[in-house]
Amino acid sequence: MLNIFKIAVRNLMRYKRRTLLTDSLVTIGVVFVLVFISVSGSFKNMMIGQITDSFLGHIQIHKKGYVASIDSLPLTLNLGPKASEKMEEMIGEISDIEAYSKRIKFGGMFSNFVETTNVRLNGVFPEDEVKTVPLFLSRVKEGGKTIKPGEILVPELLAKGMKVKVGDTVVIIATNRDGSVNGKQFQVGGIIESATGPGGRDGYIHINDAMEILRMESMEISEIAVRLKDFGKLHEVFDRLKTMLSTELNKQGKPAFEVHTWEKLSPFYNISRMIDVMTFFVKLMLIAIVLVSIMNVMVMAVYERIREIGTIAAIGTMPGKILTMFVIEGFSLGLFGALIGDILGVAVISALNVGKLTFNFGRQKGLLLSPCISLPDIIVISIIVIIISVLASLQPAYKASRMNPIDALRHV
Repeated sequence: MLNIFKIAVRNLMRYKRRTLLTDSLVTIGVVFVLVFISVSGSFKNMMIGQITDSFLGHIQIHKKGYVASIDSLPLTLNLGPKASEKMEEMIGEISDIEAYSKRIKFGGMFSNFVETTNVRLNGVFPEDEVKTVPLFLSRVKEGGKTIKPGEILVPELLAKGMKVKVGDTVVIIATNRDGSVNGKQFQVGGIIESATGPGGRDGYIHINDAMEILRMESMEISEIAVRLKDFGKLHEVFDRLKTMLSTELNKQGKPAFEVHTWEKLSPFYNISRMIDVMTFFVKLMLIAIVLVSIMNVMVMAVYERIREIGTIAAIGTMPGKILTMFVIEGFSLGLFGALIGDILGVAVISALNVGKLTFNFGRQKGLLLSPCISLPDIIVISIIVIIISVLASLQPAYKASRMNPIDALRHV
């Protein structure tokens, strides 16, 4: 086998220009795929991180039917005290959960004593909210970096439209679940930058203030946002929570609660899926480049060496060895192209990191792109290239091994 390998490599070196051109095409394809995967993967992870770590969380728990009616923020579908305690007990049983935040979400009227407009509000425990969505504080553009009782974080667009500044006094008016109206004065404690996606234009107050406005005698939670220690275990934890919640039934014998990952709560999940689809088609393009390049050079090699094939067949070389020789030539082309492509691809990715590329995502400006490629991705791409190289050489190799020595020797 070693001798056949040496012969195959020697045959490739006999046609240096063709071999170099073919390997160059394979190398360029590998570099392009590795760079694309690293850059698109970095953008995808950045996008997901901005959404989940700014306001959404990794997983959310609601009362059954709440998400379907979330546009109206129904207070009638809040979790009661007992249900909330039950959820906290379940969350405490899962060691993979790092933090969680209870929220009261409701709609109301925002007034600066001159104008009035609609507003969506979140009543939260500030400490829990920051642990669950650690990028929350980075969205506060002006004012304090916390939510004190009696203060409100006003969404940036609303503050500009209503000409509200930090320190101003405003009024929030809301209707509770019984239909009665109540209002409360707040001091603007800060201006919060709008995040991208649903909930990105919400204001924030302390959860005790939310209870006071809504005249809650006991705390009723709209949702519980959950953060995981390891984002890679998202679906594993989701399945476990879903199984645990499925045992809790309402009076009609149906599930009383629902749990959703960020994927079901944000429209940007579709963008991440599109990135995955694009990556898949880029890999297909790589396969096409390798397939056409290797098959072309192997077909030409067989055509130009017909008399040589006839000679080695005439002296007793078995068809299997002839086939193996040409297959190894294809394998060698794929192997060398993949290795060089891997080295150059990693070099380009490193150069991109040194260059510190930035991009804007929604209202987030100057986000740093950090392309990286994992060893498993490099190995998978290399294996794909080598396998396709071997497959591309099979048909020409089979044709060479089946030649009649006499006809081959008479070929001009």
